[in-house]
Amino acid sequence: MSKLKPLAALALSAILPFAALAQKKEPVQVGLVTSKSGQFAQQGEEVLRAIQFAIDEANAKGGVDGREVKVQVADDEGTPDAGRRVAEKLARDGHNLLIGAIPSSISMAIAQNLERWDAVYFGTLSKSDKMTGDSCKARSFRTNHSDAMDLAMIGEWMKSFKEQNYAVIASDYVWGRDSGESFVKKAAALGKKADLSLYVPMGTKDFSPYIAQLKASDAQAVWVAIVGRDGIAFVKQAQEFGLIGPKRLLGHALIFQYVADATGKATEGTWGNIGYGAEIDNPRNKAFVQAFKAKFNRLPTENEGAAYNGIQVMFEGVKKAGSVKPAEVAKALRGAQLDTVYGQVTMRAQDNQLLIPNYVGVVKAEGGKLRPVIQQSFPATLAPQPSPDCKL
Repeated sequence: MSKLKPLAALALSAILPFAALAQKKEPVQVGLVTSKSGQFAQQGEEVLRAIQFAIDEANAKGGVDGREVKVQVADDEGTPDAGRRVAEKLARDGHNLLIGAIPSSISMAIAQNLERWDAVYFGTLSKSDKMTGDSCKARSFRTNHSDAMDLAMIGEWMKSFKEQNYAVIASDYVWGRDSGESFVKKAAALGKKADLSLYVPMGTKDFSPYIAQLKASDAQAVWVAIVGRDGIAFVKQAQEFGLIGPKRLLGHALIFQYVADATGKATEGTWGNIGYGAEIDNPRNKAFVQAFKAKFNRLPTENEGAAYNGIQVMFEGVKKAGSVKPAEVAKALRGAQLDTVYGQVTMRAQDNQLLIPNYVGVVKAEGGKLRPVIQQSFPATLAPQPSPDCKL
């Protein structure tokens, strides 16, 4: 028996250094840049909620790769200047795994500085093709759908449309113009017409002059690419001034839950793309939806699902790299196969675009509440080839 004690002590001494090392692993320091104020505040609130949920969930299970996850949050105020400024402060303070901006203009402002800040960035909602085109960066990853991915899907979906004539109304900034111009080209390729394109300044409160032009046009349907508070205002006024009904609205990033909640029955029956839905059928998403519902007593929204997916990709990068160093996380993710809420997917090596299925749906009543519900899915293989303008 006495001989066993030294052996037990030796075994314990061998284990303790490993335990100590595990405890001393560098934490995962997340810098969450999102809109707590400004144009995108509603979406920012959802992004913040989902990412905090994912962090709490990870820490409750022992962290990521045995590392505690810590987060610092900064308000980008919905503007590129503020977004770049607060992202730099987060990165220089050590929270250099950055995530969370909503508009593409902020995501691109962050991406241009990642090498200088020694940071990596994960875009979860920004859609502009420039992010994975001529503005792509080796340390910038997009985990949601790009405009090009959406339009490739919409192009397939449009083949079933009866309308021949369309109009466009979109926000006058990089994403809105990308969306509107791409839609016009896609319509033309299908032999359809989209002669009227209206680009509306951010922060517009009175949409009546634009709605009057849309009503007077020969368009049978209107492509709407307006987000945030502007999207809510547009939908309310489109109903008030009688645009909805005579013209069918088709939404690009329009049929969010927060828009449906804020506009009464105005969005009921409105179709559009859906970036994420609780009904996506795979084990990883079912587990997420069950856990989220247990905590919040409701289903996750599109923004919450997309944000959760984005930080899970970050976590996978840390695991694969065995490191929290931004350059190593970025290297580990390039071309990686990942298990996500969208199923098994690939982070495309040529442009750091996550290749995920895409969806269209409609706002309808479920469980006594209006919500966007997926009606049709399209495979990730529909995504266009990488832009030749992206040089990583």
